[in-house]
Amino acid sequence: MEITDNRIDAGKAFDWGRTSEEYARYRDIYPKEFYQKIIDRGLCIDGQNVLDLGTGTGVLPRNMYRYGAKWTGTDISPEQIEQAKILSDGAGMKIDYFAVPTEDIDFPKESFDVITACQCFRYFDHDRVMPKLAELLKPEGKLLILYMAWLPYENKIAGKSEELVLKYSPNWSGAGETKHPIWIPDVAYEYFEPEDHEEYDVLVPFTKESWHGRMKACRGVGASLSGKELAKWDEEHRKLLDEIAPERFDVLHYAALAVLRIS
Repeated sequence: MEITDNRIDAGKAFDWGRTSEEYARYRDIYPKEFYQKIIDRGLCIDGQNVLDLGTGTGVLPRNMYRYGAKWTGTDISPEQIEQAKILSDGAGMKIDYFAVPTEDIDFPKESFDVITACQCFRYFDHDRVMPKLAELLKPEGKLLILYMAWLPYENKIAGKSEELVLKYSPNWSGAGETKHPIWIPDVAYEYFEPEDHEEYDVLVPFTKESWHGRMKACRGVGASLSGKELAKWDEEHRKLLDEIAPERFDVLHYAALAVLRIS
């Protein structure tokens, strides 16, 4: 499904379905600490019903399945949902998935103890979504927003890779990340109160091949470039990694979370 949003990449169209296979293979990279921070807050555990928005290939539900929560995942991309089903079914996990935009989700009121949004919160039409999420949560329910990004100014490989993405997608708005709290729109505070937030550094291990795949799966590359552009980027990025990267290396990221409760 092609998406155009003037808030993102100056309105350049992108389609996560075009990179779903790479996403499934290379985007399951959150470290154990990322999940432990959630568990330590008593979220997404046994006895809870959890809705994961923008679930992609089901990374969050699949990695947290062992903690006992009942998971439902939704995503705007049918191709992403198909990959999520393949991976979950192959692991024997009973997770319900639906291909639907967050703005159009339709579940009974007070269905969920926790709603999660990992890497996707920025894409929502918040005026439409926030009141809907408040209705879907139980009275003591929590909204958990999660994010992780590489730090290009602290890591040469990440920085040079970003420069190459910008060569092909000059309006890509995913570049230049620095460590900061997750942005929450003002409309959210009409329905929720802030409860907790944290930002912390993590080292994520890669090989040259897995970093190449990770970069290809990003919005500014695989989700938006033409076939001819993608082939050129692929060649240049592999050459770049051969010049500057060892076979195995770590990339410094920062991770962040924000917990909101019903007001």
